[in-house]
Amino acid sequence: MGKIMIGLNAEFSRHSDKPFSWAAKEAAKMGYEYIEPMIHFGRELMSEAGYYHTVSIFDDPYVMKELCREVGLKISGLQAHGPLGRPEVHGEYLKMAVRVAAEVGAPVVNTDEGIKAPWTTEAEDMVLIRYTLREAAFIAERRGVLIGLEDHAQYSKTPEGLDKLHGLVDSPAIGINFDTGNAYLAGQDVYPWLERVASRLVHLHAKDISVEHSEAERGKVTGTPVGCACGDGVLDWAKIVAIVKKKCPRDIVFSVECGTPEQAARSLEHLRKLV
Repeated sequence: MGKIMIGLNAEFSRHSDKPFSWAAKEAAKMGYEYIEPMIHFGRELMSEAGYYHTVSIFDDPYVMKELCREVGLKISGLQAHGPLGRPEVHGEYLKMAVRVAAEVGAPVVNTDEGIKAPWTTEAEDMVLIRYTLREAAFIAERRGVLIGLEDHAQYSKTPEGLDKLHGLVDSPAIGINFDTGNAYLAGQDVYPWLERVASRLVHLHAKDISVEHSEAERGKVTGTPVGCACGDGVLDWAKIVAIVKKKCPRDIVFSVECGTPEQAARSLEHLRKLV
């Protein structure tokens, strides 16, 4: 079976008003081995001014690669979410994200079906999602990059729905990025769902959910941007680690998704004891 490494999603710096370079240095100082940058298409004010952690696809990917190398981090994957059912929005973005991943040595690009167009049927959405994924898979297959489909929105909020999305395109480049917190908030039993996808798992978003968050939103939402520190919430991380160690055939990075640097540090301390 594969081994588990611990990484940090750059969203921990979301409210710190700092650029990706700051997030990477902070993650390295804490002792993380991996980082998961978020990339965006085009240009926007906040990250250009250094107040936000996302990196533009239009930047030279080697800048991000060299920065991570300088601080001693490896890239576990790129976060490139968008509406798969809207090819005009997410098609070129996802394909370019795969190419950037190949340049920086990131093995995975994570995405999900996103918010659907209000006028399409589910059957129409499946055709559109298949189109977007098939086009991206052609590029990913050639470059040895994996596309991780995440449980995050209206179709992927159930085990059956995520399976359906995964089965739309027959490609070795398409796997699962399982988000523990999203699965829990959608009202699902996290542990059997993780076992169900373990053979297809390519990346994992280690997201815990506080008791207060659970009481307020469980069963009412399909996901959340970030959770609390791993170990501070409702999820059993020893059980999650055991499932991945036993069932997953490949090495997996647990990419922590939390809201603050303090939560990131506590998450690493908690997970290290278990991994």
